[in-house]
Amino acid sequence: MTSPLWAPSPARAAATRLRAFARTAGGGRDYASLHRWSIERPEEFWSAVWDFCGVVGDRPGPVAVGLERMGPPTPQGPRWFPEAHLNFAENLLRPGGDGPAIIALREDGQRRELDRPALAALAARVASALLTAGVGPGDRVAAYVPNIPEAIAAMLGAASIGAIWSSCSPDFGVAGVVDRFGQIAPRVLLAVDGYRYGGKEIDLRERIAAVRERLPPVAQLVVIPYLSAHPDVGAIPRAVLWDEWLGPGTKSRFTRLPFDHPLYILYSSGTTGLPKCMVHGAGGTLLQHQKEHVLHCDLRPGDRICYYTTTGWMMWNWLASALATGATIVLYDGAPLAPDPRVLWDVVAREGVTVFGTSAKYLALAEKMGLAPLRTHDLTALRALLTTGSPLAGHSYDYVYEHVKRDLHLCNISGGTELISCFALGVPTEPVWRGELQGPGLGMAVDTYDAAGRPVRGEPGELVCTRPFPSMPVAFWNDPDGAKYRAAYFERFPGVWRHGDWAEITDHGGLIIYGRSDATLNPGGVRIGTAELYRVVENQSEVLESLAIGHDTGTGDIRIVLFVKLRDGLRLDDTLAERIRRRLREEASPHHVPWRIIQVADLPRTISGKLSELAVLAVVHGKAVSNVEALANPEALELFRDLPELRT
Repeated sequence: MTSPLWAPSPARAAATRLRAFARTAGGGRDYASLHRWSIERPEEFWSAVWDFCGVVGDRPGPVAVGLERMGPPTPQGPRWFPEAHLNFAENLLRPGGDGPAIIALREDGQRRELDRPALAALAARVASALLTAGVGPGDRVAAYVPNIPEAIAAMLGAASIGAIWSSCSPDFGVAGVVDRFGQIAPRVLLAVDGYRYGGKEIDLRERIAAVRERLPPVAQLVVIPYLSAHPDVGAIPRAVLWDEWLGPGTKSRFTRLPFDHPLYILYSSGTTGLPKCMVHGAGGTLLQHQKEHVLHCDLRPGDRICYYTTTGWMMWNWLASALATGATIVLYDGAPLAPDPRVLWDVVAREGVTVFGTSAKYLALAEKMGLAPLRTHDLTALRALLTTGSPLAGHSYDYVYEHVKRDLHLCNISGGTELISCFALGVPTEPVWRGELQGPGLGMAVDTYDAAGRPVRGEPGELVCTRPFPSMPVAFWNDPDGAKYRAAYFERFPGVWRHGDWAEITDHGGLIIYGRSDATLNPGGVRIGTAELYRVVENQSEVLESLAIGHDTGTGDIRIVLFVKLRDGLRLDDTLAERIRRRLREEASPHHVPWRIIQVADLPRTISGKLSELAVLAVVHGKAVSNVEALANPEALELFRDLPELRT
């Protein structure tokens, strides 16, 4: 492509907070120069981010120590602002714009608003109740809750006193919750009596009782009414209702703690074993999110940001941090395409959302369903559209600019739970090129390596980060010597963070993500990212989703097997199969053409919505999937067992 799909007008680019930051901090006016300065002079850069974003805290001493060492943080480094003290909740609850702090919407049509004083008061009541329960700095508060204001308030209440917050969404089963919370021994557990999804009501009280029985360290279990205003919790041992548990109205208290004091525990997907428990620090999380919200998303007081997420995905934590910019966060709890497939666009239009985030898969499905918000909704306020969860296919870029909004900053972003943020994301001063993430985040020394650990350009390689950044986990839970941490990220390329994505740096300075490097295909010795297939296959109108694996024939040869989920009522016939093969041959390469194409009724995915290629790979080869509780639909695995098509 010789021209971008979109570029900001000179006036729009000049008015961004990114340009204001560049003028204030130095480092060059164009983004490439600014990024180069941010990774070559990290202490200057992160100090400038603190000042420009107005971080509230005490900051004596150096900006960092031990930055020459890339690995799990130790007293010798890498550590950021080692003598600084702050409180995460204090920064999120500071005065903001004129609008509410939270607008919360539910699938059943209920709408609520909380202004900043009301949110601060609720968080203070949570803090009071936690203190009464004996919770202090470093104690864990766990939550089994949907995306509702009480979740935000409870997180802020815990953070205000230095407790560590960890959450799971209510679609997790009992074993999935226990696999996570059982490792961290929470002192208090919050839960809801049930939730709504896709027009159905799901009662959680039996699950909560079972979870409570298997989490003996929990001293107090608090049930937040959701399905019923006055749920009967008599069958849940020692449960107390939310309103009865909350402490008296008190003034907010914020305990300022060291910059790297633990704030969150997040979890890996857990499809290959027990989920890894990643501990994120308050300061690193805050500073990284402020950089992304203010400089990359151009958020400011008065904006409204909505990201479709659950409390079991790091994007919930990311969305909550937007409060620190003075923006309003818009929460939606419910199914994204039911009971009406236009529901999310209704929210964006009705609430005047300025920055909207969703998954790449949602946009692909919206395209196939023929949704055209450009014609059906007033999206005047919408300035930026963010997508993550998987690579955004080129046809989805076309769909957005043809059927959503033409003057729109489209940002495919990529990062992970491990950094609770992004390696690559949007840049509001730069053009958008079809199929590309715009660029690496400021302060993120992103590169791509070949198998020998050498930088590569013009071809895919392992996505790596070569220098420390503030939102690296401060530790893994129950990993006192850092062995699990080092094994996860630093063993493949010593002294370099290997992220596990297969990616390419483009001529524009952007990135293309081809999928997980541990799920790449290797037919005939040619390494192929699964997203390369999905981009072509899912551009066929009949195909809703696809999943590819490398089938081991036992002879040393790997052959691609492609599974497709088609539109309701359609069957995979020879004509469609041949068209898929022809398109892959023409638009990708002969190496991409699958040995077998098999129709399935469903594809397994993690609870955060990502396809689980490794679980399918294990089942097809007759191996056990070690943690099916990490899957939202584990029953789908049975569709891949003992397939006759793979016996020849």
